[in-house]
Amino acid sequence: MAYGSTPPMKKAPMKKAPMKKPKMPLRDLTPAQEKQLQMHKVHHTLKHMNKMKLLMREGKSFKQAHMIAQKMVGK
Repeated sequence: MAYGSTPPMKKAPMKKAPMKKPKMPLRDLTPAQEKQLQMHKVHHTLKHMNKMKLLMREGKSFKQAHMIAQKMVGK
């Protein structure tokens, strides 16, 4: 290295792609969940209800599915 020159630049390390979770098969809703959704649908849009059903079939609770659906698609 000569006077006033900069040291050679290092190459950035390669990043590994994040591992994707294997998708679980969707479960059927229980009769209690179906009943709860029937009472709940009076206050919400079809888009909101469809998102909630999908989330609940993936394993989320009613409350978790409701909060996520409200954030994603609104009321």
